[in-house]
Amino acid sequence: MYTEQKTVSFGDKKIGDGHPCFITFEAGPTHDGIETAKKLVELTAEAGADAVKFQIVDPERLVADKKQPFSYDILVDRETGKTETVTEPLYDILCRRALTKDEWREVKALCDTLGLAFFATATFEDEIELMEELKCHSIKIASGDVNHIPLIRRAARTGMCIQLDTGNSTLGEIEMAIDAVRSEGNENIIVHQCPSGYPARIDSVNLRIIQTLKQMFGYPAAYSDHVPGWEMDVAAVSLGANLVEKTITLDRMTPSVEHIMSLEPADMSAFVKIMRDLEVAMGDTRRILHAPERQKRDAIRRSIFLAGPAKKGQKLSDVEVEFRRPGYGIGPEQYEGLLNSIFVRDLEKDERLSFSDLMQPEEKSQAA
Repeated sequence: MYTEQKTVSFGDKKIGDGHPCFITFEAGPTHDGIETAKKLVELTAEAGADAVKFQIVDPERLVADKKQPFSYDILVDRETGKTETVTEPLYDILCRRALTKDEWREVKALCDTLGLAFFATATFEDEIELMEELKCHSIKIASGDVNHIPLIRRAARTGMCIQLDTGNSTLGEIEMAIDAVRSEGNENIIVHQCPSGYPARIDSVNLRIIQTLKQMFGYPAAYSDHVPGWEMDVAAVSLGANLVEKTITLDRMTPSVEHIMSLEPADMSAFVKIMRDLEVAMGDTRRILHAPERQKRDAIRRSIFLAGPAKKGQKLSDVEVEFRRPGYGIGPEQYEGLLNSIFVRDLEKDERLSFSDLMQPEEKSQAA
């Protein structure tokens, strides 16, 4: 068990409690070649996200059974929200998102030009070597590889921030993966809550596990969203997620995996703004009243006003008062403690009392 809350480095940014939520747009499953990959990079930069993520895959090596089926939902009617389940070979899906090493170099160069962080899921050691060559700041381990200890160790030895997807993993398996990273002297770890499914079922999202992951392991926690819309991301950040990862697409109607749950270009900037507004709205664990709030508060609170005239030498308890807005004078919570106070001058009806109008009995005796 690791209880101390850590902050990790991601280039020149910090990820952890007390730092802005790190916003990542996932373009790995929704591009279909170098041109759409670059377009999604440009949209990510325009939206103001911190990073764009891809998946570096080699289908020929990764998938032994080229006919292994994979099922997912696609959107068939935008107005009604009607969906349809599609099944096709996983190999074919991965082939659509495979780029050459030179193409990955081209994508990374574009990210550098736009000032956008680039990282990717790696599945083989030579892909990790490519990410070292590209000077990436982070490597992600897919949830299916959470028990691939040799791959995790190799990734950890780069010194990069290691992001662990944990879909369908037990807490024991997550701890084993974290221990593998730490055994290589790498403490830059982010643990993702990544509900499985394309899209994920609402009852599998389990956002509360974000708090558990932070408490158990002490590293920043992230939420990888597999649900259409952004409500789950808002909830995740509210529960303490230090990073959110949201898939993006050029068109949700694209008949391929993950497009159904992705943000379209028109929504990407709005997503970033909502996350940033949420951070401001979350505020602080302390009750802090800023000057505008104090002014509004005083305007709707009440002060002591005279309901009739008061003479010099009278006690406050002997005159009629009313409590009226605004609250720029003596507040009603102070009234009872001032009942024995003496007026130091004549006052007219409807005047608002101030402390300078009254003298405490002990003040009067000292003055005498």
